[in-house]
Formats: sequence, structure tokens, C-alpha cells
Amino acid sequence: MDDATAKRLGAGKYLLVSSYRKNGTLAPTPVWVVQDGTALGVWTVADSWKAKRIRNRADVLVGPCDARGNPTGEQIPATAEICDAERTARYRTLITRKYGLMGRLTLLGSRLRRGLGGTVGIRVTLTEGTEGTDPAQVTDASPS
Repeated sequence: MDDATAKRLGAGKYLLVSSYRKNGTLAPTPVWVVQDGTALGVWTVADSWKAKRIRNRADVLVGPCDARGNPTGEQIPATAEICDAERTARYRTLITRKYGLMGRLTLLGSRLRRGLGGTVGIRVTLTEGTEGTDPAQVTDASPS
């Protein structure tokens, strides 16, 4: 894995995480992203379709995107894993630092609605030695 690529993706405001449905088609979703050492961290609702798909199949494509999920660069193969409560709490802290007031308000609303156990962190590790995917191949970015 190229550390510069992970840092570049972690520095962006949004990351397009494309997980695979059971039928093999991609389901891209824009999410906030934080740097976690050589990996990337994202945060989502524990029972979201994105989390369910990652539990079933850990390989994903990731890349930069805008807030609406339109790819703005190369999509890179990666492996995603659902995090434990400790790492999820760490991602919440990192999101608060990176996204400021909007991050704080979003996390507060989520905590009031779902409690701390209602969300999970997802650790994304870029796969070594693989080529990226043309952004035009990643479509249908719907919130999930």
C-alpha cells in the first residue's frame, strides 16, 4: 500500500466506499473519512446496508468523491472491517476534530437517537499492489 495514497484519501472531506451487494454489483456510498495510521476510518450506523454488506464481504473499492458521491479520482481496492467499541470511539473523536461543529452536531444527534452502540467504525486498509478502477465504473451512489 502506498502511504501517500492513504494520507491523500484521509485528508479529503469525503470518501466513496463501494461495497458489494450479494449479487456482485457495487453499492457506492459517500462517507466522512479520517486517517488511522496507515489505514482509513469511517463511521456509520450499525445496522446500515453498508455495514451489513461489509460484514458479508470485506473487499471494497474506495476513492475520493464529493458530498453527493460523484467520484473525483481513482477508485482503489481495499479491505474493510467493522471495528470494536474502542476503535469506534476513537473514530468519533477523530471525526469531531476533523469536521468541527458539523461533526459534533452529527455525532450528538446520532448518540441521542441511537445511543453509543447504534453506530460502528469501519477500518479501511488499502490493498497492496493492485491497480485502481476507473471512476466511471462506479455509479449509483445512493445513501446507505
